[in-house]
Amino acid sequence: MSRDARKTAEGLAYLSGFGNEHSSEAVAGALPEGRNSPQRAPLGLYAEQLSGTAFTEPRAHNRRSWLYRIRPSAAHPAFTRTGNGAIRTAPFTQSVPDPNRLRWDPLPGPESGTDFVAGLWTLGGNGDVTQRTGMAVHLYHATASMERVFSDADGELLIVPERGGLLLRTEFGLLHAEPGHVALIPRGVRFRVELLDEDARGYVCENYGAPFQLPDLGPIGANGLANARDFRAPVAAYEEDEGRVEVVNKFCGNLWTAEYDHSPLDVVAWHGNHVPYVYDLRRFNVIGTISYDHPDPSIFTVLTSPSDTPGLAGVDFVVFAPRWLVGEDTFRPPYFHRNVMSEYMGLIEGAYDAKAAGSGGFVPGGGSLHNMMSAHGPDRATFDRASAAELRPQRIDDGLAFMFETRWPVTLTPQAARAEHLQPRYDDVWQGLERHFRPLH
Repeated sequence: MSRDARKTAEGLAYLSGFGNEHSSEAVAGALPEGRNSPQRAPLGLYAEQLSGTAFTEPRAHNRRSWLYRIRPSAAHPAFTRTGNGAIRTAPFTQSVPDPNRLRWDPLPGPESGTDFVAGLWTLGGNGDVTQRTGMAVHLYHATASMERVFSDADGELLIVPERGGLLLRTEFGLLHAEPGHVALIPRGVRFRVELLDEDARGYVCENYGAPFQLPDLGPIGANGLANARDFRAPVAAYEEDEGRVEVVNKFCGNLWTAEYDHSPLDVVAWHGNHVPYVYDLRRFNVIGTISYDHPDPSIFTVLTSPSDTPGLAGVDFVVFAPRWLVGEDTFRPPYFHRNVMSEYMGLIEGAYDAKAAGSGGFVPGGGSLHNMMSAHGPDRATFDRASAAELRPQRIDDGLAFMFETRWPVTLTPQAARAEHLQPRYDDVWQGLERHFRPLH
């Protein structure tokens, strides 16, 4: 762990608000007045627009930022192919979609000196990256800070730390993400990951489709779920480093590398809404029943990537945050169900209320996959306990779980299908659910 990095992370300043037009300058006067690209940008900087959506998309959906940087991004040498490591990208054609319920232990520890990019391991996904549809589920386990810089032209990266804090040095400034936070790096934004602890482990959703946005609230009204004001964008910070810097670019599923003679994290000022951000999941304003029955898990949606069908997401990010359960005559844990959506679930800390604590099955750093229409729900111990419990107001605060939910089946990579940490007897958690049916006559 770098003591200086930890001190830097703890002292960061942020801008508040999701999807807003923000502006920030690390040096006074670096932002031009009233014009995006004046004939001469202030302080001898270069003006450059970074577009996360097509120019002609509706204003409400358009994502772009203006960057005022020491050197333009165009000033770089040719990229050459480099090894992809354990990173894989859609279309996932080396396996067939699996209808079985699957669960994994945490990703095994990597070798010493493994940085964030080298520590990425793809579980699976769907869609086609060249068509900008679908998503991928990755896990990461890193033991060293990055010295190189990375960007992903294929999609935005939603990073969910499970163990170890991260300092993300981006073109826009610095973000600090600890377990219990999520950080989003937009498509094409360059960044470097520095570890704040001895190692770092977690999950990544690579979203190839429309950028994540806050879900519509509908009948909920104007307030609830994730509040826009709780998303934090970085204050401008820049590097003036002159010297060799490796820059890795993920493009159409492959990694490409180039050796720059300067740091590309040299943005002195910026304004726009295509920006990285961090969000504390414990700020999620949970909506739930105050009478009876168990609402659908869509009430836990933090972010959604809309598709061409209203209400049917390319991918949703859902969190099961601390909350009270007060429903009367209600089975309170997640109910048995089959779903048209496919669900990958991970655990950040503690236990999940649909699985018995201490079972050793679903643990922090592990994950489960329930593809579309696969039947799942509470295990036998949880069902027996919840069916017989005396129903009093109950606080759920001993676990933090999340879900990547997607409209298409998740096809596994061969490495995930054959992984040693794939649990061989996951189906056993539903064994012993006895027949209780007793006809009245």
